[in-house]
Amino acid sequence: MASIIVVGASGEEKTLEARPGQTVMEVIRDAGFDELLALCGGCCSCATCHVHVEEGEGAETLAPMSDDENDLLDSSDHRNDRSRLSCQLQITDALDGLRVRIAPED
Repeated sequence: MASIIVVGASGEEKTLEARPGQTVMEVIRDAGFDELLALCGGCCSCATCHVHVEEGEGAETLAPMSDDENDLLDSSDHRNDRSRLSCQLQITDALDGLRVRIAPED
């Protein structure tokens, strides 16, 4: 089991328990963060689960970004060098302590 820290649009911060096999998007959605729309349900086709991964615990262990994820993030006005789609971030024990901030909606 891993714990991830999620910061919402209002600055609300929650530490959430996450099981290996889930995605960061599923963990955030199931915790009730309404600002993470995740309209496609995790199919990597909409970019409405955009987060900014903060430096620190777990960040260096994330899988590399795919070309599809990169292309979708190009459509966001809020993309930065820490942008990822949370549906593409698989939970592993190595992500324990990962901190993400939900990106503003485009």
